[in-house]
Amino acid sequence: MKAMNETHLGVLRRHMVEVIAIYADLASEELGKAALDERVMAAMLRVPRHLFVPAPVAPFAYQDMPLPIGFDKTVSQPFMVALMTDLLAPQPHEAVLEIGTGLGYQTAILAQLAGQVWSVEIIEEFASHAEALLQGFGMSNVGIRVGDGSRGWLEHAPFDKILVTAAAEEAPPALLEQLKPMGRMVLPLGSEEQVLTVIDKDEQGQVDERKLIPVRFSQLEAS
Repeated sequence: MKAMNETHLGVLRRHMVEVIAIYADLASEELGKAALDERVMAAMLRVPRHLFVPAPVAPFAYQDMPLPIGFDKTVSQPFMVALMTDLLAPQPHEAVLEIGTGLGYQTAILAQLAGQVWSVEIIEEFASHAEALLQGFGMSNVGIRVGDGSRGWLEHAPFDKILVTAAAEEAPPALLEQLKPMGRMVLPLGSEEQVLTVIDKDEQGQVDERKLIPVRFSQLEAS
């Protein structure tokens, strides 16, 4: 059998986005709406997920499932990437901090929507691979460093939005501190039982937590 070409992959990517739309509609009661932001869906359609996963699993890139990327880590299923991005609601004028770069797929989605993305990855091999990939796509609004994500990236703080792609028992204090007033953080909270959570900070610096749906992420690691 011959290899898939860009036309085939484009069809599969469109199908992936259609499946995301179905899942969003099915979860409308929990999410409080029946559809995700059109900007997010357009970004999901543009970014070639098959290039952000290891070659052996690339044929499965457009199925709605997490895929292994090495070091016992996975790239999240497309629906979860789209949902977390939608909840974060990054805007073209905003600076976003991402905790957990992985191979850069979620980073690439954010880079389509935000003005600047700063991403912290604890595994050096992931960080260097993601940096090369994103540079290859001409995404000049992304900065990546290796480090402990729970400490954030103080040099570039404060951030309009923060996205954490690993679970913590509670929101890391350093991240809350680096979040601007009127900013938003999206992350999974919990250990055995995790819940996707949206944290909003008001003008006085007080935070409000909104819990949405059960999820399963690897735990946030500290160096």
